[in-house]
Amino acid sequence: MTKSQRHIEIMDTTLRDGEQTSGVSFSASEKLTIAQLLLTEVKVDRIEIASARVSEGEFQAVKKITDWASENGFIDKIEVLTFVDGTTSVDWMVKAGAKVMNLLTKGSMNHLKYQLKKTPEQHFQEVSEVIAYAAQNGIACNVYLEDWSNGMRHSKDYVFQYLEFLVKQPVKRILLPDTLGVLIPSETREYLKEIVEKYPDIHFDFHAHNDYDLSIANVLEAVNAGVRGLHLTINGMGERAGNAPLASTIAVLNDFVKDVNTSVDEASLYSVSKLVETFSGFRIPANKPVVGENVFTQTAGIHADGDKKNNLYFNDLMPERFGRTRKYALGKTSGKANIENNLQQLGIRLSDADLKKVTQKIIELGDRKETVTQSDLPYIISDVLDSDAIEEKVHVENYVLTHSKNLRPSVTLRINVNGETFEEHAQGDGQYDAFMNALKVIYQKKKLVLPMLTDYAVRIPPGGKSDALCETIITWEYSGKEFKTRGLDSDQTVSAIKATQKMLNVI
Repeated sequence: MTKSQRHIEIMDTTLRDGEQTSGVSFSASEKLTIAQLLLTEVKVDRIEIASARVSEGEFQAVKKITDWASENGFIDKIEVLTFVDGTTSVDWMVKAGAKVMNLLTKGSMNHLKYQLKKTPEQHFQEVSEVIAYAAQNGIACNVYLEDWSNGMRHSKDYVFQYLEFLVKQPVKRILLPDTLGVLIPSETREYLKEIVEKYPDIHFDFHAHNDYDLSIANVLEAVNAGVRGLHLTINGMGERAGNAPLASTIAVLNDFVKDVNTSVDEASLYSVSKLVETFSGFRIPANKPVVGENVFTQTAGIHADGDKKNNLYFNDLMPERFGRTRKYALGKTSGKANIENNLQQLGIRLSDADLKKVTQKIIELGDRKETVTQSDLPYIISDVLDSDAIEEKVHVENYVLTHSKNLRPSVTLRINVNGETFEEHAQGDGQYDAFMNALKVIYQKKKLVLPMLTDYAVRIPPGGKSDALCETIITWEYSGKEFKTRGLDSDQTVSAIKATQKMLNVI
């Protein structure tokens, strides 16, 4: 950090606000793992991990995190949402071992009048009592102004009356949320600039929601207006349309706001994003900036050609910054450059005439909405060129799948590997799991290592209108690289076995 730069505190609220995503609930061990990664690898400044008084399970999760944080010097970075409820929330905090509370109070007259049915003076008095009680118990206090954005729009006098009261309290930070995600960027900058200029010595955080898809734009304007902290979530998780996403925000700040810095390690963002996706079941859209599956994939042939000649279609969002690599998709818009890049990664070289034939075949498949992956290329080459040069070294000769009531699914498998036949029986949690268990035994006998299965998706093939066929697409990780194989069949398990046979030949 240079002397001219100011530090922007990043508070990640995935474990509190992010867990309000519909259908998401983290276990205590999952919360602990995410908390550890956020503080030790992503290196955010603070994390908000829960709401007080929610449930016994939430209490146990907080206790696990605070125990770990206390042992490892992170306890002052752990924050919990609390309420204006006399001594109740603070007592909960003390019992849970947390040291920093984020007190939820009313930031608009609308909320104060209709939800609490109290005057500003009554609310301020109750808030001051909670803050004082927290201080007596060694709890540091930050204060949320819930519905602050509507407060600035419709009851600005109340907001400033409340701020005048708060700046005289023993409060560490004042947290200004756009609770309903209603702000446009010009308002965000105007409102925050007015507040920061009036109270230049106070630490203000901005908390954006994404209801109008403006959270990143609002975060950018908040930083330009002078706020000192931002509240973000992994993958933009949160209630309704979610919160401002951590990865996109960091990329924007690093590339477009040169007078600020953060402590976040960009290279860790993708891996923690995928872990949270797995724990939450909340799928990342393929086109989500920075962490989406397709955002570093060039599809158009002209783009791949430009990349080869002088990186003509690169921008500052280089995949290597985030621990990722650039890919070139295969489909109807593919050109020779796309296909050459993929063949080069497979170690295959073709003449110009043969490359032209293969390109045409891939375009035809794309026109039929068929998915083409890099692992399909050897089979396409063999088909188009009528060549035996691409041979299957691994062939699943036969299998018997069983599924019976009150008995574990099982499989008997016969497979040929490099001319040698093996037969094995295994059980599993499902038919495909039993198949993989039998396969693992065979490969262990040959002292060969199988890839790790990292994703498994089943769907009707693109363009399909019935369930007569299903397509299974499996993602594998092998020797530090990720690749996909797919199988097509009327039976889901058989389509997965076909995808697995392709994987065995790829490796």
